[in-house]
Amino acid sequence: MTQNTARGTFTITHHAEPPYDTQDGVTLARTRFEKVFSGPLDATSTVHMLSALTGTKGSAGYVALERIEGSLDGRKGSFVCQHNGVMDRGHASLWLTVVPDSAAGELAGLRGRMHIEITQGVHHYVLEYQFVPAVTA
Repeated sequence: MTQNTARGTFTITHHAEPPYDTQDGVTLARTRFEKVFSGPLDATSTVHMLSALTGTKGSAGYVALERIEGSLDGRKGSFVCQHNGVMDRGHASLWLTVVPDSAAGELAGLRGRMHIEITQGVHHYVLEYQFVPAVTA
């Protein structure tokens, strides 16, 4: 299987809801994001995120699911990414993984991981991916 890399940018719009739980200095909240990807990934997405914000500056965590619809290197379809993000007193770690067997259309069989960086206010993505053969019964 060939490993491919797609690099580009995206814009983001967020819609925060009021926190649903606050106690002991930790606030739990929901946020919905909409993204528009440019580059080899020409797509839109909706992200549903749950977050925990602590009373310590720079410490938080979040999980999210994101459905991405559009095209990747000219192949049309959709797929879902799972997010796992942690901030530990300012040190960030973030993983986005393509949910296995979530891809549809010409993207069926997609596997991969996405890395996100924000540089001077611009959101950049790097998607490392491959396609695996379909499972037969």
